[in-house]
Amino acid sequence: MYKIAITGTNSGCGKTTITCALLKSLQQKKLKLSSFKCGPDYIDPMFHKKVISLPSYNLDSFFCDDNTIKYLFDKNSKNSDISIIEGVMGFYDGGRGSLFSLSEIIDAHVIMVINCRGMSDSIGAVMKGFLTYKFPNKIIGFIFNRLPKKLEKQAISLCKELKTEYFGFFPENDFNFDSRHLGLVTADEIIDLNYKLDGLADLCDKYILIDKILKFSESDNLNYKEINLNSPINSYIPTVAISDDNAFCFNYSDNIALLKEMGCNIKFFSPLNDKFIPQDADGLILSGGYPELYAEKLSNNTSMINSIKLAINSEIPTIAECGGFMYLHDFLEDNKGNIYPMAGIINGKTYKTDKLNHFGYVTLKPENDSLLFRKSDNIAAHEFHYWESTAKAEDLLISKQNGTSWKGGICSKSLYAGFPHLYFYSDLNIARRFIKSCIKFGERNEKN
Repeated sequence: MYKIAITGTNSGCGKTTITCALLKSLQQKKLKLSSFKCGPDYIDPMFHKKVISLPSYNLDSFFCDDNTIKYLFDKNSKNSDISIIEGVMGFYDGGRGSLFSLSEIIDAHVIMVINCRGMSDSIGAVMKGFLTYKFPNKIIGFIFNRLPKKLEKQAISLCKELKTEYFGFFPENDFNFDSRHLGLVTADEIIDLNYKLDGLADLCDKYILIDKILKFSESDNLNYKEINLNSPINSYIPTVAISDDNAFCFNYSDNIALLKEMGCNIKFFSPLNDKFIPQDADGLILSGGYPELYAEKLSNNTSMINSIKLAINSEIPTIAECGGFMYLHDFLEDNKGNIYPMAGIINGKTYKTDKLNHFGYVTLKPENDSLLFRKSDNIAAHEFHYWESTAKAEDLLISKQNGTSWKGGICSKSLYAGFPHLYFYSDLNIARRFIKSCIKFGERNEKN
């Protein structure tokens, strides 16, 4: 099995740029590719998908046990010549959710990206620190981002001195991706993305030792137990409508694939541009995203709002995460401070704050049984948002690993709405319960 992981010293060091450059270059060489993102991020996999025209998958060792990680990696890379895994933040960041941890689980060699801007001799100190901070580790070498050409020989010498591999460098260039408050802007928002990707591939071919990367990518196959999905579907095939546009685009590829594998019919729709949800929908997923950037257009699409209100008031099983949760409020404050009426399902307003609220991994403890959860559950999830809510949302006890906790989320027999994002493989019962409710809703409507 051929695989290589790309890590970095920190967020913003160039991991996504280098990963996309490598993917584009390998694609041009006609290799069959699969791509993955360590951790819960939505945006970086969108860039991977734009490059290889295939879904990119998350591998998150906070959400999943080792066996599930191995199962998902193998399932989603079987037909590939090589898999590229992009890390999260810095190599050691995230505890069990770090690339340090993930690389051990899936037995992947790791190449580290260092942003060399403003450094010369200190590059060696950074290299030595990461190589020795925790040992053993899977780091096999380095790519030097934003390195002046005149320092290339020094970088090669440092690799020899530290007994690690040199895999090339990237000079300063104009092909970087723009960013905003949740990280990079989404791939669909970059008008000249293909131009940038072609430029990055050219730089990769010129400055990165691609053949050497391929040589070091081989590793052993993974041993794991197959996972029985135990789908609740028998005869009735439920249709699940999933939002997917610039405002609501945070969908895990594995969540969608799991619903399909369990037998659901998936239909995508746009709250921004469509007039109605799919007419035959038996379940509704309102994804996270950036509704605050499109608040006026969402508010003006009253036909869609009325369609969603009618469905939810009819108790269609609904998952509304973060941006979808915000959309269901009476009012939403956009990124400029303007306030717009929204769907009016949830009493209250969502408003902008000046800091990240409850950033990171969380555990959800339900107050009562509901659509997705049982009172005895402990559900792994994550939050990442600058917006807050005035709504009375107190159906979950939400806890961080450092011991801090708060109340949040709205959970009823037909609705989950809240800031926490869910990954179905963290507890397959979430998907099973949702599908069962979709079947009941569909069969009830079929009789009527």
